[in-house]
Amino acid sequence: MKLACASNAFDHAIGRGDLTQIEFIELCARELAVDGIVLDVRHFPRIDDDYLAQIKKMATDLGLGIAALHDDTFFISDEASMQAGLRIALAIGSPLIAAPLAAETTLPWAGQLGLLNTAAGLAKAANVTLAVRNAPGTFAASVHDLKRASKETDSAWLRFGPEPALFDASEDVMAIANKVVLVWTHDAIGASGITPFASYRGYVVVQPHEASAIRSN
Repeated sequence: MKLACASNAFDHAIGRGDLTQIEFIELCARELAVDGIVLDVRHFPRIDDDYLAQIKKMATDLGLGIAALHDDTFFISDEASMQAGLRIALAIGSPLIAAPLAAETTLPWAGQLGLLNTAAGLAKAANVTLAVRNAPGTFAASVHDLKRASKETDSAWLRFGPEPALFDASEDVMAIANKVVLVWTHDAIGASGITPFASYRGYVVVQPHEASAIRSN
């Protein structure tokens, strides 16, 4: 199991201009000493080929794996926007795009399923795996929801990136263990112990509610 830090943990600092994406990557390598990073699409100041190549090279030089690209809107976007996200993932060498599904109040399940099928087809063509995040109020709030999305999409490029603490205690999380490709936690302390998936060997991504939880001020 490897530890990654999500740039979302520093969203306010990046949004204010107090921390650049480049500085975040350096922070992860030099101060936080994590194994990898998750980069949010909102934090890219540019998405031209030269800049994306710089990000990939910098992560490689610093010994950081790019665990995933995060995009909150990926599964509710049009095809052109999905293609744009996949292009970024490919350019920086990210094997995954992580995203939640839509809120249940925004569109019917049939609409979300159509977008999932489109996303899965594009992901297959690009050879980038999609990791669905669970989140309250969305079409992927529970283990049952994730299993339904997987069954009805029926694609090897649609997998799960859950935060186990968000599931109800009564849910059988082991029912999705074989399709988990990323695990999230808001608790930086003892993060290696948060996953109930004993055989999981991928990244545990730390995204605390406050960046101070993983960085001394």
